[in-house]
Amino acid sequence: MGSSLTRAAQWTTASSGTGKLEFTPMNRFLLKEILHFVEQFSSQHPQEAEHVFEEPLHWSTTLVVSDFKTDYDISDSDVQSHEKDYEGHPLLQLSPPTVYVRSFSQLSKLVHLADDKKLEEIQACLEENKDPVVKILGPSFVSTLEKEDAHTDVLRLVDKVKEKDQGKDPEVKVKLFLLLQNMDNQLISKCLKEIAGQVSLDPTAVKNEVELLKKFCSEGEKRVLKLVRYTSDYIFSNGCRSPLWRQMHGEICYLVIEPCDTETLYITCSTAGVFLNGGIKHEEEESGYEQTSDMYKDLVTLLKSRSPHFTENINMQDFAVEELPSTQKIQHVELVDVEEQGQPQRSYEQQEKNVHEEARQQHRPNKAGHEKKYELCPRWRNFALLSSCGKAEENKPSKSSREKKSGEIQENLVPGAKSKIKAEFSVSSFPGRLSSQKIKAEEKKTSKTSGEQKSGEIQKRKLGSGAKNKIKAEFSVSSLPGRLSSQKTKTPAGSMPMEAFSESSSESEEEEEQPERRPESNTDLPEYWQIQKLVKYLKGGNQTATVLTLCAMMDFNLMQETCQLAIRDVGGLEVLINLLDTDEVKCKIGSLKILRKISHNVQIRRAIVYMGGLQSIVKILDSPVKDIKALAAETIANVARFRRARRTVRQYGGIKKLVKLLDCVPNLAKLTANQEKDVEVARCGALALWSCSKSTKNKEAIRKAGGIPLLGRLLKSPHENMLIPVVGTLQECASEESYRSAIQTEGMIKDLVKNLSSNNDELQMHCASAIFKCAEDKQTRDLVRKYRGLQPLVLLLSKSDNKQLLAAATGAIWKCSISMENVAKFQEHHALETLVCLLTDQPEEILVNVVGALGEFAMIPANKANIRNCGGIKSLVNLLTGTNQALLVNVTKAVGACATDMDNMAIIDQLDGVRLVWSLLTNPSADVQSSAAWALCPCIKNAKDAGEMVRSLVGGLELIVNLLKSTNNEVLASICSAIAKIAKDKENLAVLTDHGVVPLLAKLTNTTDDRLRRHLAEAIGHCCMWGSNRASFGDSGAVGPLVRYLKSKDEAVHQSTAMALYQLSHNPNNCITMHEKGVVKPLILFMGSDDETLQEFAAGCVRNIRLLAQANRNARLYR
Repeated sequence: MGSSLTRAAQWTTASSGTGKLEFTPMNRFLLKEILHFVEQFSSQHPQEAEHVFEEPLHWSTTLVVSDFKTDYDISDSDVQSHEKDYEGHPLLQLSPPTVYVRSFSQLSKLVHLADDKKLEEIQACLEENKDPVVKILGPSFVSTLEKEDAHTDVLRLVDKVKEKDQGKDPEVKVKLFLLLQNMDNQLISKCLKEIAGQVSLDPTAVKNEVELLKKFCSEGEKRVLKLVRYTSDYIFSNGCRSPLWRQMHGEICYLVIEPCDTETLYITCSTAGVFLNGGIKHEEEESGYEQTSDMYKDLVTLLKSRSPHFTENINMQDFAVEELPSTQKIQHVELVDVEEQGQPQRSYEQQEKNVHEEARQQHRPNKAGHEKKYELCPRWRNFALLSSCGKAEENKPSKSSREKKSGEIQENLVPGAKSKIKAEFSVSSFPGRLSSQKIKAEEKKTSKTSGEQKSGEIQKRKLGSGAKNKIKAEFSVSSLPGRLSSQKTKTPAGSMPMEAFSESSSESEEEEEQPERRPESNTDLPEYWQIQKLVKYLKGGNQTATVLTLCAMMDFNLMQETCQLAIRDVGGLEVLINLLDTDEVKCKIGSLKILRKISHNVQIRRAIVYMGGLQSIVKILDSPVKDIKALAAETIANVARFRRARRTVRQYGGIKKLVKLLDCVPNLAKLTANQEKDVEVARCGALALWSCSKSTKNKEAIRKAGGIPLLGRLLKSPHENMLIPVVGTLQECASEESYRSAIQTEGMIKDLVKNLSSNNDELQMHCASAIFKCAEDKQTRDLVRKYRGLQPLVLLLSKSDNKQLLAAATGAIWKCSISMENVAKFQEHHALETLVCLLTDQPEEILVNVVGALGEFAMIPANKANIRNCGGIKSLVNLLTGTNQALLVNVTKAVGACATDMDNMAIIDQLDGVRLVWSLLTNPSADVQSSAAWALCPCIKNAKDAGEMVRSLVGGLELIVNLLKSTNNEVLASICSAIAKIAKDKENLAVLTDHGVVPLLAKLTNTTDDRLRRHLAEAIGHCCMWGSNRASFGDSGAVGPLVRYLKSKDEAVHQSTAMALYQLSHNPNNCITMHEKGVVKPLILFMGSDDETLQEFAAGCVRNIRLLAQANRNARLYR
């Protein structure tokens, strides 16, 4: 229970001192051995079992007071053993849910009481008592004995303890210590034997088994499986397909297998076996790696346990299943210890995913189905990753014996045992990492021009020399701290909280910036070779030469891709990044000016992040030189356009530093030269925050750093180049509730409205977008109207060529029109007519907003006629055939609002709009289903011959009834409302009854949702009008729950419930149930309501109950 827990047990975190025991076969084995030791201890070692622990072992137990019988003092909420220590403490005490145990004898008894939960008790005890030996014997006693030699005899140990007077009964304590130590050693020995005897998988065995299973996916009678596929087509040189950070856990690849008779299986193949995971569907997944099933020795065994069809048909195939090569015993070496390298696991996952992004774009499996195999970059090769045969990659010879030693793998490891291999990092171990990938990618192409071949050879030579060249000049590359090496030493895992490395769910769902697929640059251009020569001078020159070379490089058109890639291909990025760590201002400025321009290239900005350059740029934000701060912020604005870069900025404190840059006074009439620089720094800082604000966690970091009031101050600037990034940041952050509230309270709405009248389309677009997001709140909508922002929004509709601006403007109009006061103002500026004209030939993003606005406009009766007169009804009906779910929700809402007008309904019916709306009930989206059902209600109510119209829809009524099985309350409420309208026609009600509407409605009556209650009661009331439905509702148990609806605070629920109870009260049995449930008293109260309809239904129900009671009384009197 000492070293076995730290060395052999597997915990949920990297350290055995925290976390929980994982659900693994090894841990189960350990727990069973420890349980056996505890159970036998009292009988085999009675004297030691009575020893009182120095500190009690305590944990949250599953036992309760009733589980304890004799030998205990039992009260209502407490259990104590009769046996007590010399201080009067009970040796066992239960104060649910915590139990305290002070001896092995009591521990053995408690385990016996646990019965079938013995293992759970042992596990909880070990998890909450991290070092049980110390608690049992005391820290000073344990430290004293641990210092002694292992071969020291017992008598000398006892004498050693007596010399220091450490407690009573030293002989017993020494014997107990030796017993625990012996048990610990036996556990480790058994674990090693268990590991050595385990059958392990390797990538080759998994690949062969997958290829065999794919043969079972053929069509026809021989088909046993529907699909077998990998989640990733990317193969490392060791044969694994899992991310590098998961290979450290022994995982080889992830599969998606679809059996013919069960749900899809998501499987992890590891060296220990195969098991089901949490649902990894694609290689980009960041979660779902947890084990959710038992471990199986191979895929066939797992499939047999999950698919009866597979088990039945596997042996009926024409070809027999051969012995799969999955039971090879291999020497398993743990790939790498993340914590020793000082980097959290998630960062490795992201790094592996992104480092090879370019390679994945350039290397795709060919049409013949052959997969290309990729080499690891130098960084990962240092980790000594396993090759496909299970051996470690060989390291290249090095001059240093220490480096040789780090690449070797011990040959005397126990088979299957894990060994942690430390890799040393230096600048020379990362020679042109990205450039070398580029070269490998180019070499795999089937055809090359002579110019490309020449370029590849030159790149190889220059990379090799550039990495090893050591220049004594102060500003040379080798004199500067190595970028990748220094990262490892400067940022250990413990230097920042793990929270900084986690990502919020919303950010992980953000769309990653896709690398642009550009044609290969023309390396034959003279600029390409001239820049490469300059980079050579940059590597080898002194301070003066470095500055001159930087100036010469800036004379080129660095926005041209050829020039950008020339710098990267020859290793110039490493040099430019290293220059950022010098103390020479000119070198920093020159390097940043170049990085600022070339970072517009997707590949370049990714390379900057992979090389660790973003950390240096963030660090420079603290520079006292304002020009450097501005350039650094602008470079961050270019680089932080993908998720990993944004996360890096936050992790290294960049958000706080960028927020500090915003502190300036931008709206002075005259600015001094120094103030102008402050304004420029603030502008660049706002640009960087704009890029970073696409991350949810960064938005929160900006708010916590005090960015909102500073952005509000900058919003008053008269300069458009300042306003665009400021408003861009605000509109990006306005998706968060905290920002929307702050924008309103800080008085920013006035400035946003003011800038709607700007001549700059981009600024107008961002202002409208910010209003669009903020106008969910009524106060914001009122403020927009107060500051006369509605007319500028309508004027923006005339700029129909600018689709982004049009989308923002229509979105702002939509949200503002939720307030009917705003709709009246919009009508003064003829907004409705303009919106109707935008219903055709527009992108879906704009149509969603336009239709949403028309749905709000149609809430005013006069506007329904205006929409019809402008030809809007036909355009809306035409949009019902689309597939965009957001658009369909808004279209059905608009059609439903328009259908409340009889003339509009006639046009909708003529255009077959009801059938189109009804067909949307089959849409998989619950939002579309509910919106369509709500729209059907006014259509059915106002149709000329509603009953016949509904019956003409083949299968329509059955579809409506089946939707009562939905789990979404909004869908159920809308369907109940539609059924209430349909049931007014007797023939349709008969069909609904035949389809089983009564038991389905009765099943829903236990809901606590008032909106659903209202429409459910209404549906039940109307469905009572046919045959024996009243009695059927009573038999289905619908009456009792309906009585409880009368306690609701919603008056609409009271009216519909009273109507339903009135209809149900025509059945005598229902009257008896109502009376038993106490319905009379609340109904009498409702009889005094101001609502005449409610009065009538309540009185009618009481009357029916009273008539039944009177008839029953008369029957007894005259019997």
